[in-house]
Amino acid sequence: MSKWKPALFALVALMVFMVRPAFAESSCKSGKFFGSYTQATLFTDLWGDGSGVDHTLVSQLNLHSDGTVIEVFSGTPDIMLSAGSGTPAVGSWQCRQDGKLVVTTLTTNYVPTNDAALHGVPNVPTDLILLFNVRTTRLFSVTDDNTLTRTQSRSRRYTPTQDPTDPTAGTLRPLNTTAVSYKRLLASDADLLAP
Repeated sequence: MSKWKPALFALVALMVFMVRPAFAESSCKSGKFFGSYTQATLFTDLWGDGSGVDHTLVSQLNLHSDGTVIEVFSGTPDIMLSAGSGTPAVGSWQCRQDGKLVVTTLTTNYVPTNDAALHGVPNVPTDLILLFNVRTTRLFSVTDDNTLTRTQSRSRRYTPTQDPTDPTAGTLRPLNTTAVSYKRLLASDADLLAP
């Protein structure tokens, strides 16, 4: 048995070395984070007047393997003629050396206006007009195969005349360090198989 002891030790050491990456800390370097993630938020008293209108609104973050990202917020068209609207956030992602995921997106916000008639467009009700553009950069930790956690977020706000693709222009907003979890939207045939 003493002859086999070094060989057995070497075999066990090799197995531990090969299996170790499976137990490694989650990171974006694994490439397993591509897909669609959602984060739902309940907005109570939507009108802010005590009327009790509540809406659960969802952010859907889609990370593609080609480095692009799009985020759609279900609240964007909610009461757009009263409160304004916006575009989906589009941009790109990058995996940092430390395994954290950086996501940068651009979006545009609009507000209601009654000025269309002043500019030669008769009989137009309330319309939307560009208010500002936003460039947002967020830092995510890959918590596990089905969860991303936003740990930091910061944006730049651009006036309608400023170029939102310029990373140094606009007005830099405060850093947000509130943690927000996004869960992977998993495909399931459970509803199809239900009686």
